[in-house]
Amino acid sequence: MNTSLPLPITATILTKNSERCLKEVLDALASFDEVLLLDNGSTDQTLNIAARYPNVSIRHHEFDGFGAMKNRAAALARNDWILSIDSDEVLTPQLLQSIAAADFRQPENIYTLSRLNHYRRRPIKGCNWYPDIVPRLYNRNFTRFSDRAVHETLLIPEQANVIPLSGSLLHYSFDRAEDLIHKMQQYSSLYAEQFRHTKRSSASGALLHGMAAWVKSYLFKQGWRYGTDGLTISVSQAAGAFYKYAKLNEYNRALPVSLIITTYNRPDALQKVLYAATAQTVLPQEILIADDGSGEETANMVRQFAAQSPVPVRHIWQEDDGFRLAQSRNRALAAARGEYIVMIDGDMVLHPDFIADHIQAAQKGCFIQGSRVLLSREKTAEMLSNAQRQETLHWWSGGILKRLSAVRCGCLNRWIWHRSNRNHHSTKGCNMGFFRADALAVNGFNNEFVGWGREDSEFVARLFHYGLVRRNLKFGGIAYHLWHHEAERAALPQNDALLKNTLEQRLVRCKHGVNDFLNAKE
Repeated sequence: MNTSLPLPITATILTKNSERCLKEVLDALASFDEVLLLDNGSTDQTLNIAARYPNVSIRHHEFDGFGAMKNRAAALARNDWILSIDSDEVLTPQLLQSIAAADFRQPENIYTLSRLNHYRRRPIKGCNWYPDIVPRLYNRNFTRFSDRAVHETLLIPEQANVIPLSGSLLHYSFDRAEDLIHKMQQYSSLYAEQFRHTKRSSASGALLHGMAAWVKSYLFKQGWRYGTDGLTISVSQAAGAFYKYAKLNEYNRALPVSLIITTYNRPDALQKVLYAATAQTVLPQEILIADDGSGEETANMVRQFAAQSPVPVRHIWQEDDGFRLAQSRNRALAAARGEYIVMIDGDMVLHPDFIADHIQAAQKGCFIQGSRVLLSREKTAEMLSNAQRQETLHWWSGGILKRLSAVRCGCLNRWIWHRSNRNHHSTKGCNMGFFRADALAVNGFNNEFVGWGREDSEFVARLFHYGLVRRNLKFGGIAYHLWHHEAERAALPQNDALLKNTLEQRLVRCKHGVNDFLNAKE
């Protein structure tokens, strides 16, 4: 290729206050047909510097993640071939010649660049910074960057030809420790936001990640060879790893929970449950009582309790017109303000760490199935004799009929998971957690269910069809089930038919669900 002609490539650069190296970067790109700067709010000399170059076009967009910004810049480009570089990366003459010799007739070619990272203008080939091979030259009609907010990567299709280019991409990333700290803060926050409730973390895990990062960078990747600079870089990488997972842990724990409690004419049990719900180590954002038509005794008790509750309590009542549990749950679901829903029955007395355990288990793409600890008739009577007394129950306590389910162990709760095989059996709506958005996506519970049975299983079946998986919460999320007589099951045949239809048709949404009440609110 004749290098005297403009290269048929658009170099895309994301900028924000990038004046430090921008002149060097743009000088090295003078032979490119177009350089597209996508700026997200520069207040320094960045835009003035860029305006001096005839091949530079400037666009603006607020920052919404590195992956999305890079794809947006590529879409705005004049050419199909894109060289994506940062505002502190400078092409060497050898790399420029290698790019000029590339074959632009094959859109499936993806070219990788060898990046040489610098600290204080000093090349660093230790600290896990070298070798640093990055795919950056590609045809936008063939591939794109992932949409990740941070640590975005160019997607490599199976049919791609990945070809290395000779020469170096000089990365003048950091001039001082302050730059390392700034980037560590930015990237750790973006990471935590991106993986909130998709990855699990803990304070101890964050510490281990930080220690491992320092050992790898300073010892294994020979950061010690670079003296004070190597130590500074390695400590910064350790801090970045620690804060990345520490922030993720905090983000995961700061989950707004709406606790939905179903009830029908059992105010003594409901009162016991409410006192346990407000004695949690982590309180829910709100408590919604999904009432299927209870009388005035329940309403009075709820009003008295709400007046002294540390969290808002809302009584979502519907007229008593038969067993309409699905509808009562949907009314509460429509009124809920929390991002996450924990749903229990009004005869489930909660362990003090019940909400905390559900928050720890919450994960995108999953719903949580908790278990129940059955109590004897005698133990139930004893507990209901004083609704305000806080019970301290253990797996060895008297009156417990299912002792293994009463074992709580924080370590096992966090690290032992049982993934269901997408089976709706053993579904228990009396102890369940899910993201409200997922419930709305399947239109909540099916209002056509009247009478006892199968409304939980049918709801779960549609969650499976929507793409969720079930995780069974073990050794945590403990709820003690107060004894009561078995419910009348005369409605099972018609409810079984509704469930069967959902399974056979692989339905995701029901016709009459939570939207009936969301629309009514509007």
